[in-house]
Amino acid sequence: MTLFGPISADFRQARLFRRLFIEGLLALHQAGELSFFGDREGLADTAAFTKWLAPLRKTEWVVYAKPPFGDPGAVLSYLSRYTHRVAISNRRLVSADADIVAFRWKDYRIKRGQRQKVMRLATPELIRRFLIHVLPDGFHRIRHYGLLASGTRKANLTKIRGLLCIQPPDKEDAQNTEPDVTALTMREPCPCCGGPMRIIEIFRRGQKPMSRAPPREQAA
Repeated sequence: MTLFGPISADFRQARLFRRLFIEGLLALHQAGELSFFGDREGLADTAAFTKWLAPLRKTEWVVYAKPPFGDPGAVLSYLSRYTHRVAISNRRLVSADADIVAFRWKDYRIKRGQRQKVMRLATPELIRRFLIHVLPDGFHRIRHYGLLASGTRKANLTKIRGLLCIQPPDKEDAQNTEPDVTALTMREPCPCCGGPMRIIEIFRRGQKPMSRAPPREQAA
């Protein structure tokens, strides 16, 4: 477990950590445990590495932290959206078929105005981009430490519940909990009312449709 203590007004703890961290880096460098590549190859020289570290000794290593906006539940909900989500959420999908997938994305290069846009990609290309976000074998997105470490989690939780006189959660209630997932229709909404559209006819290119299109709205 990580223990946090109060930070002194003169940042003595931060400076102590800075010194120990840099000394540890130098020890690893002298032991040949650090590798450098590309434009950093020159740092393999001890004198060059020491010179490169010199400015870091004058920088205050103080992390800025502020209180959360909500309670601990809100913090966990916020983090879970990043730790348990996939590359793209269902609510961003607009339409999809065997050839094309349309989805919403936000253009952060636009400082003012409408950032939301719709991108259409070939289905194989979307799958290729999606797989880039899949972790390779042997990698874990989340690791638990301390009381929740995988090896002793079950025994620790049982002991903690006993000390706090808390009953374990009902397995049936946990299984019956419905996930908060928006229904995925895979069809573009109506451009006029935003409601779901339904297929009334399918015809090939160049073929005349049997149904008559609805009248267009008259301009005011």
